[in-house]
Amino acid sequence: MRWSLWMCRLIVGFLFVSSLFLFSTSSTSSFYNSSSPCHPHESSALLHFKHSFSIFNYPLLDHEYCGNNIRASTKTVSWKNGTDCCTWSGVTCDKVTGNVIQLNLHCSKLQGIIHSNSTLFFLPHLRSLDLSFNNFSGSQISANFGRFTNLRHLNLSYSFFNGQVPQEISYLSQLISLDLSSFYNNLKLETWSLQRIIANLTNLKELCLGYVDMSFVKTHSLMNLSSSLTSLDLSDSDFRGKFPEIFFLLPNLQVLYLEGNEELTGSFPKSNWSTSSIRELALSWTAFSIDMSYLVKNLKFLNGLYLSNCKFITSYPPLAMVANLSKITFLDLSYNNFGGHISWNIFLNLQQLISLDLSGNNFIGQLPKNCANSSNQISFLCDSSHHQLPSHVPMNLENLDLGSNNLNGTIPSWLYSLSVLKELDLSNNQFIGTIQEFQYASLSHLYLGGNKLHGPIPVSLFQQQNLTELDLSENNLSGAVGLDQFSKLKNLEALTLSYNNLSLSFNNFDNYTLPNLVYLELSSCNLYEFPYFLRASEYLLVLDLSQNKIQGNIPKWLWNVGVDTLGFLNLSHNLLTGYVPEQLPWKYLYCLDLGSNFIQGHLPIPQAFTVLYYISYNQLFGEIPSSICALTSILVLDLSHNTLNGSIPLCLGNLSELSVLDLQMNVFDGTIPMTFSKGNSLVNIVLNGNQLKGPLPRALLNCRNLEILDLGNNTINDTFPQWLESLPNLQVLILRSNKFHGSIGSPNVRFPFQKLRIMDLSDNQFDGLLPTQYFENFLAMMHDERVRTLEYMGKDLSWKYRSGVIVSGYYQDSMMVTMKGFEANFEKIPNIFTTIDLSKNNFDGEIPKSVGNLKSLKGLNLSHNKIWGHIPTSLGILSNLEWLDLSSNNLYGEIPMQLSEMTSLEVLNLSQNHLEGAIPSGNQFDTFRNDSYIGNLGLCGFPLTKTCGDDEAQQPSPSANDDEEATNGFQWKYVYMGYGSGLVIGISVGYMFFSDERLACLMRKVGGDRWVKLLKKRKRPNGGFSRRRRN
Repeated sequence: MRWSLWMCRLIVGFLFVSSLFLFSTSSTSSFYNSSSPCHPHESSALLHFKHSFSIFNYPLLDHEYCGNNIRASTKTVSWKNGTDCCTWSGVTCDKVTGNVIQLNLHCSKLQGIIHSNSTLFFLPHLRSLDLSFNNFSGSQISANFGRFTNLRHLNLSYSFFNGQVPQEISYLSQLISLDLSSFYNNLKLETWSLQRIIANLTNLKELCLGYVDMSFVKTHSLMNLSSSLTSLDLSDSDFRGKFPEIFFLLPNLQVLYLEGNEELTGSFPKSNWSTSSIRELALSWTAFSIDMSYLVKNLKFLNGLYLSNCKFITSYPPLAMVANLSKITFLDLSYNNFGGHISWNIFLNLQQLISLDLSGNNFIGQLPKNCANSSNQISFLCDSSHHQLPSHVPMNLENLDLGSNNLNGTIPSWLYSLSVLKELDLSNNQFIGTIQEFQYASLSHLYLGGNKLHGPIPVSLFQQQNLTELDLSENNLSGAVGLDQFSKLKNLEALTLSYNNLSLSFNNFDNYTLPNLVYLELSSCNLYEFPYFLRASEYLLVLDLSQNKIQGNIPKWLWNVGVDTLGFLNLSHNLLTGYVPEQLPWKYLYCLDLGSNFIQGHLPIPQAFTVLYYISYNQLFGEIPSSICALTSILVLDLSHNTLNGSIPLCLGNLSELSVLDLQMNVFDGTIPMTFSKGNSLVNIVLNGNQLKGPLPRALLNCRNLEILDLGNNTINDTFPQWLESLPNLQVLILRSNKFHGSIGSPNVRFPFQKLRIMDLSDNQFDGLLPTQYFENFLAMMHDERVRTLEYMGKDLSWKYRSGVIVSGYYQDSMMVTMKGFEANFEKIPNIFTTIDLSKNNFDGEIPKSVGNLKSLKGLNLSHNKIWGHIPTSLGILSNLEWLDLSSNNLYGEIPMQLSEMTSLEVLNLSQNHLEGAIPSGNQFDTFRNDSYIGNLGLCGFPLTKTCGDDEAQQPSPSANDDEEATNGFQWKYVYMGYGSGLVIGISVGYMFFSDERLACLMRKVGGDRWVKLLKKRKRPNGGFSRRRRN
């Protein structure tokens, strides 16, 4: 765990208090004994400053960073004309002169621009100015801040300032603390500005530049920093190069935060380091070479160490060295790929340890348990072999994070009896058993999601008055839970109960509310209606009620919930009906998923902030309104499986951020837009199952990031789009069931379609020879994928949300593809799935031998063409091939014996050709039915009744049922093999079929929804925040 922000604020606060003490004892100003009134011109300046902003409740700040009650009033409410400004909240005056000398508007919910002529700059006597955690809407830091020459403390952090840090900051020569920390590099600092600041601010003790873009600053620019410096925070500043070792030797440096600078290298000094005064050291997510034994030896006073995802070079196991950190209080060793059992005796002997983070590693085994013979006074712990550990229960532990490991067993009873435990994270492990009752009401954060816990929610959780975040999702918890029970938790801000076996109930006539609720995730909780207590949730950020049984119209009161705050709304996979307003009310909604319901009417359009919009599988009709062009931030637009009609708006090709466009299975007509602009971000274009016509627009060549192009089942009339061969990332090309015609020809580039894995040109009017030269150059199909780790096509998404805050997520690709004779819906596309389908065209000529080079092929369908010649023996090399369809052609000769070596082959169709001779035997060929060979009168041997050498025997006719199910005389049925190759079919590819009559559903949804979730930064008990996790 890492709290750079909190530490900066703590030190700033300490320095403020210290300076106030100095002021109070000075001969010229006493704050506590006299009462000179505020000067009228300064009072007027403050009032004008107040009125230049609006007051905005911004939960992203209030909830995550300020630690405020969301409904708390802003400080400027007390600023009223006709009253003494020295009595106003946040304002401090010199009691002798009456001058305003301190202005503290930290977390005051101000929104607006600070202009260069702001009346703020009419307060020349200011010694302390704190404007942190407001929303100044991308304001530039004015050069006029340099006029506050009396300033000792300046804090402009996390208030959405933008642009360059002005060199005029260097005029503030009396500064003791400077905090310009930013949101995700919106501020930039150049080398020359930093050098001037360092040269002039010789009294500086604290410098915080977290998230300020310093990518162009040279590391040597820091060499002249004041020797009086006590705290330096350069975290997440994109600082690069080799960090000077001399900084570890600064005599007064106590806090050094460098984390999050992934290209920052460095090492520890080799001598004269034992006198270091460093107390807090954060090197997480850097390229530092960390010698743990040397660090422990020299930093004797270390009480905070943050080494998440680090590069260790010590010859001793890093964890073994931890035992020597006798004064350590905060320890973060997360995401380091540590494995094996946790050496609990090391950590439990750290007597001053109050916070331990070992999350994101590969630890296994069980947590230590209370020894059976422990006395009442001292409770010792035992390992899983019942051996007593040389330590007792860590009663001082406040924060324990073991999330995202492979720990198992039950949660030990001692964890339920820690009297000061505030945060417990055991999420994403393999814990079993029930959740026991907590003995103390000390919890503020509890994360147990992603385990195998069962049973009811313990009663004691409803008595945790300080609880702000509770995550019990993705377990097997059961029982009836009344949502009114959570109303006792007045501080509750985040509640996640999704994906359990709970049955939630509530009485919509009760008036209870959860006044501070910000996150609510109740997916798959057996809800039948909308929780009525949400009607009073003004500040909701995230609402997920997906995969329930909520039916009927969306209630009108929901449109007023979180109008100014809601960012994520998922109501998908319910039974919602009726109409939705065509203009949705939420101003800052970035993700909206209404998919898989029965919503009717015209397409509703969200506000311009929307980034992810899913409303597929509904009953929408009409044209796409032109207002959709205002969604300039949209990344994913999924309107598929409705009955929308008309033309596709031209602007969709010009939305520069759009990555996924899915309009399949509607009734769109006209041509595909010709307006795909250069530099666009499109990765997926899925227009399957419409009535589109005309030629394919060559503007698609501008989609250089394109991975999936699915235009199947339309009436597009064009020749083969050979020009697509130069798209460097194209992996899926589906043009089936259109009016494409002509020959495919030869490639014009050296490596055509170099990443293509799925090619479906079936059911068109292509003619000429099979595209031999393409087969010879499909590089992505030539690698044997059997040893490749199974993954699925998808993409990481990240975007700036509201003044620069970064939100991340993941989009899961899906597609419809013909395999083994059926239309299969892939909700996930395996990275090892490779297929070519050229069936139902007019191709002629022979099957090229080069097909045998496509070693990763899972499926090959060349049926219903005019192909002639022999079946090439090279097909026998395709050891991954699972289905082969060469039916309804003019092939002749014998079936090559080499095909029996295709041990993965599950389905074979050679029917309706002119093949002759003996059918190969052995391996898969012993499993195929006679309908694999119907229409080849010259074939003999098993499974046909005609034995080789017996000219009298006749081939069996297909049954009536066979004729009904397969027009070409072939009945697609699958047989499980009883030997090792069957494992490849069923497991490694990630799909499985059953030998049965007609299958109602060939592919079930895998892995849940495709919408992405907000990756929440979790507020820590001390009011700070942890860095985002990069797993």
